[in-house]
Amino acid sequence: MLYLCEKPSQARDIARVLGANGRGDGFLQGQGITVTWCFGHLLEQAEPEAYGEQYKRWSFASLPILPEQWKLEVKKSGAKQFKVIKALLAKAQHVIIATDADREGEMIAREVMECCCYHGQISRLWLSALDDASIRKALGQLKPGADTEKLYQAGLARSRADWLVGMNLSRAYTLAAQYSGQLGAKSGALSVGRVQTPTLRLVADRDAHIKHFEPVDYWDVSAICLPHDAPQTFKANWVPPKGKEGIDAEGRCIDRALAQQIATSCKGEQASVLRCDTERKRQNAPLPYDLSGLQVEASRRWGMSAKQVLDVAQALYETYKLTTYPRTDCGYLPRSQHADAAAVFQALVQTDRNLSPLVTQADPSRKSKAWDDSKITAHHGIIPTAAKGSIERLSESEFFIYDLIRKRYLAQFFPAYEYDQTVIELDCQGYKFRASGRVDRVAGWKIAYQEPGDDTLVKSDKDAKTDETAQALPKLTVGDNVLVQDTETLQRQTKPPAPYTEGTLIQAMKGIAKQVENPKLKAILKENAGIGTEATRAAIIETLLTRKLLEREGKKKCLRVTAKGNALISMLPNAVKDPALTAAWEQALEAVANGEMLLEQFMEKQQTWLLKVLERAKAGAGGTTPEALATEFRPKPAQPSTAQSTDIPPESKICPLCGKAMVQRTSKYGAFWGCSGFPLCKMAVNIHTNTRRGNAT
Repeated sequence: MLYLCEKPSQARDIARVLGANGRGDGFLQGQGITVTWCFGHLLEQAEPEAYGEQYKRWSFASLPILPEQWKLEVKKSGAKQFKVIKALLAKAQHVIIATDADREGEMIAREVMECCCYHGQISRLWLSALDDASIRKALGQLKPGADTEKLYQAGLARSRADWLVGMNLSRAYTLAAQYSGQLGAKSGALSVGRVQTPTLRLVADRDAHIKHFEPVDYWDVSAICLPHDAPQTFKANWVPPKGKEGIDAEGRCIDRALAQQIATSCKGEQASVLRCDTERKRQNAPLPYDLSGLQVEASRRWGMSAKQVLDVAQALYETYKLTTYPRTDCGYLPRSQHADAAAVFQALVQTDRNLSPLVTQADPSRKSKAWDDSKITAHHGIIPTAAKGSIERLSESEFFIYDLIRKRYLAQFFPAYEYDQTVIELDCQGYKFRASGRVDRVAGWKIAYQEPGDDTLVKSDKDAKTDETAQALPKLTVGDNVLVQDTETLQRQTKPPAPYTEGTLIQAMKGIAKQVENPKLKAILKENAGIGTEATRAAIIETLLTRKLLEREGKKKCLRVTAKGNALISMLPNAVKDPALTAAWEQALEAVANGEMLLEQFMEKQQTWLLKVLERAKAGAGGTTPEALATEFRPKPAQPSTAQSTDIPPESKICPLCGKAMVQRTSKYGAFWGCSGFPLCKMAVNIHTNTRRGNAT
C-alpha cells in the first residue's frame, strides 16, 4: 500500500501514525506500507516550443497555440523524487492519495500517477488537520478514489485554461503594444492572465476613481439637547429631507446658508419628541475564519500581506499542528467536531496558560450557528486542533494569526452579545432631528476579545465610525419637550474611496458580485463566486507585484497600479479584463469539480472565447478589420533568399515572420528594412539587394 503525500512534512506526520518509521531514499516504510511525497507540483505545463519550432518566435502568424495533446515536463528541482515515485508506483497495487484535500492537491497526485501510467486501485485520505487524532480519524474513513476524481478534472481545466490565456494573450498583446508603439523594446513582455488581469483591472479602476474624484462640500447640523427632568445632555443630528432644494440625491445638505439658517433658528428653542424607541438586539458570534477572512483581518490590523498570512496559517497547520487546514472558503463546522471542544480547550490552555481564565468562562456544551453540516463545503472553518504546543515557539506574526483563530473559535462557546439600541426623533421649528445610542447589556462572545483587566468591548467597524452610537439616551415619551441648548454647523466633504490594501482587494476578489453593475451578470453570480480561489488569491497579487503591474505604497502598503499596468489595462478588451466574466469561469470550474460539466466541454468553451479575443488583438495591432486579418497575418511560404527575392517589397513593409511593420534603418552595411518587433524579431532586408539578413528569435 503506497501513500502519496504532497510534501515531506505531511508524509512524516502520516507515516508516524501508520508506524512507517523505516527510512528509504525519498520514502518511509513500515510493515506493508510505504509513504512517499512530492514537492508540490513535480510536473509543469510544457512551454510553447515543445509543441513546435514555430512557437519559439513571438509572432501573430503562430497564434493561436492550441495543443492537441497536452504535454507535461518534470521540474528539474523534482526530477530525483519523481524517479523515486515512478519506481514505487510501478510496484504498487493500491495507492492512497494523501495530498492536501483540495483541487490542487488532487491534481498534484493524479498528474504524477497518470504520467507514470499507474492503473491500480486508488483511495483518498481526506485530511483537514495534521494532528495525530485527526489523521487516525481520517485513516478510518478513506474515500473511494472515484469520489474525488472530478477535482482532478477541474484542476486540469484550470491549469490548461490558464496556460492558453497566458501563453496566447501575453504574446498577442505584447506584439500589439509594440506594433502600436505603446511598449518599448526594453519594457519587457506584458503579462496577461485569466485571473490576474481582471484583478489588475479592479485596482486600476479604483485608482482612476480616486484620481478623478471631485469632492463635494456639504453641511451637517448637530444639536445639544437637554431633557427637562434629566441633567445629562445628548446629541441629535438634523435629518435633511430628500427632494428639497439644497439637498442632493444622497440626502446631504449642499447649501451652507440653509444649514446655518436651521442652526440659528433652532438654537435655544424647544423640540418636541416625535419618537423614542428602545429595542434589545442580539448579535451572534462571527463564524470561524475562512482564509480570505483571516487575510482581510490581518491586513487591516497589522498590514500583513495576503501571502504572509497564508504562509503563517500553513505553518500553524503543517509545522506546529495547532490549527486545521487553512485554504478553506467556508466558516462553518461539522456537527461531529463539536464533541472535540473539551479536548481543544485543554490543548489551548496547555499551549498558552494565559488563556486559562478565558477558556474557563467558555461553555463547551454551547452550540453556535457555526455547527451546520448543510453548509460545509470541501473544508470547514479554520479552528484550533487538540494538539498541544508551546506559545513560546511562535514568532510574532504566527502568534497574531493563531490568536485570531483561537479567539474566533472560543467565541462560539459564549452567548450572544446583547445591547439596547435607542432612537429618538425630534421636531424643532419644523426640522427633524435624530439621535441614536447604544448601551451594552450582555457582553456575550465579545468577552473572548477582551484583554485581561479591560472592560471595553470590541466594536465593529460600523460602530467605530461614529461616537454617537455610544451615548446613553434618556427615556422620553412622545410629546415631551427638550431644550436645544446649542447648535453647530459642521462642514464636511465627500471623500474618494480608499486605495486597495491586500486585504480589501481579496474582499473585492471574493465578493465580485458587489462590483458588477450589469443586472444580468449580477443575478448569475452567486455570493461565493469570485476571482480566483482561497488557495490562489495571495499568489495572484504577488504575481502582479513581481511583474511590476502593481506596487505597494505608503505605510499602509496600499496597492497601486503602475504605468505599465495601466498601459496593459487600457489596451485590453473587456472580454479579458472583466472581473464578472472571470468569476463566471470560476463557476464553470466548480461545475467541472461537481461533475456538472465535462473537462472537454470547458476547454471547448475556453478555446472559442480565446479565438475571438485573439482576432480582436490582431485587428487592433494592425489597425485593420477582422476580415483583412486573414490576408495580413497569414504565414507566407518560405522562399529562397536571393538577390531577386521579393519577400518584402518596399511598398508593403510587412515582416514575413511576425506580421509587424518593417521600418527603414541604416547600419555600416547600408540601408535596410528592419522589423519593428526588434529585438524579439531580428528580421532584416537590404533595401538595394532585397535579401534577408536576420533571424527571428
